[in-house]
This record gives sequence, C-alpha cells and structure tokens, in this order.
Amino acid sequence: MSRVLFVLTPQVHLLDLAGPAQVFSTAPGYRLHYVAEASPVPTWQGVPLCAELEWPALDPGDLLLVPGWRSGYGYFTPETLERIAAHHAAGGTVASVCAGADALGRAGLLDGRRCTTHHDLQDAFARRFPKATVARDVLYVCDDRVVTSAGIASGIDLALHLVAQRHGPATAARVAREMVVYARRNGEEQQHSAMLRHRAHLSDVVHRVQDRIDADFAAALPLAQLATGAGVSERTLTRLFTAATGRTPLRYQQLLRLERAEYLIGHGSTTESAARAVGFTDARMLRRLRAR
Repeated sequence: MSRVLFVLTPQVHLLDLAGPAQVFSTAPGYRLHYVAEASPVPTWQGVPLCAELEWPALDPGDLLLVPGWRSGYGYFTPETLERIAAHHAAGGTVASVCAGADALGRAGLLDGRRCTTHHDLQDAFARRFPKATVARDVLYVCDDRVVTSAGIASGIDLALHLVAQRHGPATAARVAREMVVYARRNGEEQQHSAMLRHRAHLSDVVHRVQDRIDADFAAALPLAQLATGAGVSERTLTRLFTAATGRTPLRYQQLLRLERAEYLIGHGSTTESAARAVGFTDARMLRRLRAR
C-alpha cells in the first residue's frame, strides 16, 4: 500500500485536491493523507478542511502532491519546502496541480527541469523561476520524478497518468470509467494510449468488452466469446462497439497489439520477437499493420 500525501495551504482550490484524491481513492493500493501547517484549512470555495499537522513517514514509493490555490494566496514555511525537497531527494515522486508548482519551484525542484502550471500563471511563473523550462499547451509534464500539471481539472489527468505508470493503462481506464471522465493523456510518454483514447463513451456493454480485451489482448479472443461474455449477439456487439469506438473489436485488439509492439521495438526488440510477444504467430501481420 503506497501513500499519497496531499500538502495543503490556505485558499486551496477544492477541485485541485478532490480530482486527484478521487483518482487515487478509486485506484487499488493507495492510502491518502492530508497535511497542513495549521488546521482547519480554509479553501477558496469556502469549505474548511481538516488536515493532519504531523507528517507520516514517507517511503520512496510514496507520492507527495501539492494542490493549487487562489492566485495571490498560498504559502509554505521553509520547513515544509525542505520536506518536499527531501522526499524527492530520497527517491520519491513529487507532483503539483496548478499553482502548486510554485511550492515545487521554491523548494528548488524545478531548476533545470520542464514543468507547467495554469495558463494564466505561466508568464509570471517563468519570470519567477528562470531556471525552469515552462511547457505550454500541455496538461502535465514529467521530469525526473517531478510531475506538474496545468489548471484545476488537469490534476485528474496527472493522477490517471501516475496510476497508468504504476498499474498500467487498463487500470487507469477503469478508474476513468468509474469517475465518468475522459482520460485525455495529453502529457509525456503514453499520452496516446489506445486503452484510454477509446473510452470517451457511456456504453457499459462496450466498456465491459474493452476491459476483457485490455486485460488479455495478446490472446485469441473470438467475437463469439466476447459477445457471450457481454450477454449480446455478435452482430449487436459489433454494432455497439463500432458506434462507441469507431472500430470493431478485432480492430481494437489489433490496435492494442500494435501499440505494445511499437513500444517493444522502440526499446530494442526485433520485429519478430515483438510480434510474438503481442500475440501474432509471425511478423507479417505486424508489418502490415505498421505499414498502414
């Protein structure tokens, strides 16, 4: 069980906090903690939050996340900033949402790194932290265990990305489905994950079939087997699946195989070994799909 530690400041934005908290409370294997320098913590939206004053002991596998706050507010003591920096120095991951990147910058974690923040804050942020490279028009940026996201709701995208990194895109897709959000993945590596890109629909039947394919895309999955598992006819499944995703179940499975094969090839595998690893009997089909 990994910890996710949210470090709160007065005038914190509720959605900056609630979005990632919902993701990690829905995903398997996380224990959430909320700390602040004083409690209760007033939010910009007017709802006071109770927080712990003592920090739990953190391991390198734990995540520390700083939600954003109303511009012009937000403050942490040097001791808190030192703790944030110390967690990263010990091998942990540190993340921020929106204005929370300011705390990471003041902790010295953004020097020489790429980062992002809310679009309204980017110009001032770049002036305040000239050693950082501010990436614009992205939802989140990952650079050596420092993960920053843009404004407000982008914290959900950041959290889904971190879940996908640890548990795989299929788990992130299930979390996104349960939250009824579109997992956009507009960040670094895996931003084009097909498992997430084709989940922007509300068909429960299709989601169940996608869950089955996602979990075992390298196996032979006959249409009849998928339809029986979903409780519909083959013809109905094909119609519903195509309407929801723009492709048939077979084409969807091939897309997942192709995406995984491309990853393996990009990391040194031969075309033949990648083809076998994703379920093709030989490399010919993989070559045809890549050529398309």
